Amino acid sequence: MKVGDIAPDFTILNQQGEEFNLYKNLNRNVLLIFYPKDNTLVCSNQLRDYQLNIEKFNQLDVQLVAINIADKETHKNFCDNIDINFPVLSDVDKKVSEQYSALNLFGQNKRMIVLIGKDKKIKLIRKMFSITYITSDELVKEIISLPLN
Repeated sequence: MKVGDIAPDFTILNQQGEEFNLYKNLNRNVLLIFYPKDNTLVCSNQLRDYQLNIEKFNQLDVQLVAINIADKETHKNFCDNIDINFPVLSDVDKKVSEQYSALNLFGQNKRMIVLIGKDKKIKLIRKMFSITYITSDELVKEIISLPLN
């Protein structure tokens, strides 16, 4: 999978138990945020940072969507604890994470960002060490520099 490829479609449940389908949400650009684990310091800080700056992403017509292999109940508790309002998807069977090469050797999620344009094409892929993340300010600057459509 590389920039310019058509992003694989998927349908999985969010933290509210509602189905989220990628292609049905491409009326906006979608930023997939793969992250290692709920209720950990770096993951909590990353998602909180993005939530606090969600208006910057909205201005770029980018919808935030986090994905992790935990179940929806774990995600709901995590989101409630740190006030996350964007979709956090439950990839319990790991199929989406596998499609996007977002699993490490131990079968856990890597920390990774994939930006998908309204044309279904991958616009950006960024992989990070699990102990760091791209801040919302850095990410917004990078998105601004991209030809989205």
